Amino acid sequence: MAGSEIHDKTDISGKLSLPILTAMVVGSMVGSGIFSLPRTFGLATGPFGAIIAWIIAGGGMYMLARVFQFLAQRKPELDAGVYAYAKAGFGDYPGFLSALGYWIGSCIGNVSYWVLIKSTLGAFFPVFGDGNTVVAILVASVGIWLFHFMILRGIQQAAFINTVVTIAKIVPILVFILIMFIAFRADMFSANFWGGVDMPEASLFQQVRATMLVTVFVFLGIEGASVYSRHARSRKDVGTATLIGFAAVLCLMVLVTLLPYAVLPRAEIAEMRQPSMAAVLEAVVGRWGAIFVSVGLLVSVLGAYLAWSLICAEVLSIAAKTDDMPRVFARENANGVPAAALWATNIVVQVFVITTYWSSDAFALMLNLTSVMALVPFLLVAGYGVLMVRQGDSYVGQPAEQRRDLIFAAIALAYTVFLIFAAGLEFLVLSAVLYGPGTLLYLWARREQGKPGLFGRMIDYVIFALAVLGCVLGIWWLATGYITI
Repeated sequence: MAGSEIHDKTDISGKLSLPILTAMVVGSMVGSGIFSLPRTFGLATGPFGAIIAWIIAGGGMYMLARVFQFLAQRKPELDAGVYAYAKAGFGDYPGFLSALGYWIGSCIGNVSYWVLIKSTLGAFFPVFGDGNTVVAILVASVGIWLFHFMILRGIQQAAFINTVVTIAKIVPILVFILIMFIAFRADMFSANFWGGVDMPEASLFQQVRATMLVTVFVFLGIEGASVYSRHARSRKDVGTATLIGFAAVLCLMVLVTLLPYAVLPRAEIAEMRQPSMAAVLEAVVGRWGAIFVSVGLLVSVLGAYLAWSLICAEVLSIAAKTDDMPRVFARENANGVPAAALWATNIVVQVFVITTYWSSDAFALMLNLTSVMALVPFLLVAGYGVLMVRQGDSYVGQPAEQRRDLIFAAIALAYTVFLIFAAGLEFLVLSAVLYGPGTLLYLWARREQGKPGLFGRMIDYVIFALAVLGCVLGIWWLATGYITI
């Protein structure tokens, strides 16, 4: 039944149209992050710092979106987006690390969705706690495998479901924004503007830096259309969908962040339970507000989980088809779904869901770690954008366009470097704990192809040595309690 409905929005080959691709971008980005913004920003900064943070994040991510746009148009042969660009620009092993980081980061992001779902239910059913109780983990595990078997029925069907969910989940967010506008108090917004009262002192730079990882998290999905570029009806639609989706979501993020400062003191917002959007609305309109937003969150997060499950499997499958991951992950079932990659994805998600039992703040940990794992892939995409534009192969007779795209790529590269600095050493080391052992998959793929040696270039040995060093340091810090989860 769903297959016949999506057929109307695709061409006769079953390719994804612009509305479907745009929905994939919006659906990927509007997940758990937007519902956590009031408290997350309230802990870090007031309205002024939030405005500066969104200018930096919005500007940087816009430049990154433009890089995805011109790469999609000028390098149509690179079908897998994030992973393919890294490999084309920097070689096999960096390309593999990009695919690995993007895949594992997406898996961890899926874990954060389940944690927030159970935390949301915990506000009404204490047995779920903050999303990491035994009951919460068992219920999440059931959900993981229900989605798994639904997706195995076909990508087109799942994409249609995601489109419907994307439309449905926007409504509670828009209602929240409308109510915040109605309840807007200029005096409250002014009192909070420079940081509010009863909050610790921090420099503007410290305030902005504290928000950077969450802004990365809420923008993950900006590359959703790029990942599905091989399913697109037109390559031009990939870039257009990315920019439309980005603009719409940025507007929502800014409003959801700033408007609560006009109805409640910052100190009160900072102490709220996640999802804080529900808590803010409850404080303004009563209990029904929490229920209304919570229902919207459940729809939103489940839809985002569906989209990201698709993206995870797609990235792993494409990497296997290009011999950068073991070939087993390239296997597809009768419905054209990369079944082996999907199984690997959900096994990883299941393992991380179990580990949340030992975490003191599982949602914050998964949010930050997801963001950090995305930084290497985004850095390599921006770097490849600079290299490609400077080479100028696809800009013959177009000097103005070449200068414009070089500016976009250079700013995007500077932004991703700043994000890595803002993340801090702790989370970079934790990411190495995953990158180091994950390299075994690369070595497995090389052995399948009969390639000599562990790596093809000396620089690859250097990168691997740094990953192993970070991995060992991360394990040591975890064991000694220097880093706590």
